[in-house]
Amino acid sequence: MAAGQKHRLAFLAPLLAGLSHSVPAADLPRAPAAPVVAPVPAVPAGSALEKREIRAQLTPRRYTTLAAEIGAKVNRLPVPEGGHFRAGETLIGFDCSLQHAQLNKAKAALSGAEQTWNANRRLAELNSVGKVELEVSQAEVAKARAEVAANAALIAKCAIAAPFAGRIAEQKVREQQYVQPGQTLLEILDDSVLELEFIVPSRWLAGLKPGYGFQVRIDETNKNYPAKVQRIGARVDPVSQSIKLSAAIDGKFPDLIAGMSGKVLMTPPTGQQ
Repeated sequence: MAAGQKHRLAFLAPLLAGLSHSVPAADLPRAPAAPVVAPVPAVPAGSALEKREIRAQLTPRRYTTLAAEIGAKVNRLPVPEGGHFRAGETLIGFDCSLQHAQLNKAKAALSGAEQTWNANRRLAELNSVGKVELEVSQAEVAKARAEVAANAALIAKCAIAAPFAGRIAEQKVREQQYVQPGQTLLEILDDSVLELEFIVPSRWLAGLKPGYGFQVRIDETNKNYPAKVQRIGARVDPVSQSIKLSAAIDGKFPDLIAGMSGKVLMTPPTGQQ
């Protein structure tokens, strides 16, 4: 090696050694650490739904809204709000004095048309009336009869009868109030049997069938009541793996009314826990 090269190496060696000691280890660049991936715990199928509280609300077996079919003044409401009624009992009566007058008018027109037709038939036997005149008088009778039938149909709508036995849930009109056709009058329900609808895991289907008994705890009374499955839904929800059940309170309990809600105390069928 040449003398000049040896001299330069001897000069640079102390400088390089000093630089390596002057830079702290913390200031040196480091390779990024590999991320730590935590293991994901396995969640049993249906566990979220099974651990969740199953809620249900009491609903009447049948309920409907009654509306006016004619324009008239409400004459009477014999059953108060919340009251019980029998099937066929009158729930609303209208003031139909105008409709009765129109029916009487139609009946009078029918009587006159029938007299004219009968007279023309006798004249036709004597060949004293034309065929056209006879047929026209017969058509007038048919027209008058149709008018009578139409007005009689209106009279039949002057009272609304209960389609089933139950209770008045809400009165939307008052006596002496004039109503229009199609206006809502009453909301009624049949609370002879109170039903429940709720969701359960579809895994339970293997042990569920109509008649399966369980308990439901109603919030408003803070009591448990027996219930039985009535119907099982026709389709499983593939996302939540659940199915709808319809049940009914098993027995008569005067302290229960529609709209109450509570917790379903249903034990998973054997082998489905």
